[in-house]
Amino acid sequence: MRYYRIHTADNAYRTGQPRGIFTTVGKLVDSKTLTEDEEKEYWKNREYFEKVLPVPPFYEKDNPEGAITWFKDNEEGNNIWEQMTFYRAMCSKYGVKLYSSECYEVPGEIIYEDEFQIAVKNRSSTVKIDTRELEY
Repeated sequence: MRYYRIHTADNAYRTGQPRGIFTTVGKLVDSKTLTEDEEKEYWKNREYFEKVLPVPPFYEKDNPEGAITWFKDNEEGNNIWEQMTFYRAMCSKYGVKLYSSECYEVPGEIIYEDEFQIAVKNRSSTVKIDTRELEY
């Protein structure tokens, strides 16, 4: 199966891995970069995605193992990605370069899985991961 994640070039403090798109747009909110209307839209989107996309339980403990999530290349994972238009629009508007990384093997030790995604820790150095800049 193909797995993919959308991220920036900068590494997250907790994971040491490139920061994912959800966290990236959350940081735009935290820094007061978004307009008031955009911030309202962010909270509507966040509520929606937290309802339809399971939040891995390790986030309740502040992700102590430094796991990162990868979408599954299946109907569920791809549908969620397609719905993330607001997140892509905010990154585009505010000049945040996004990258797509993909692989065809599990890229580490799975600590969580659902129909949309996997979460892995201890990234494998032997799994080939292709990364490219995402076109808007």
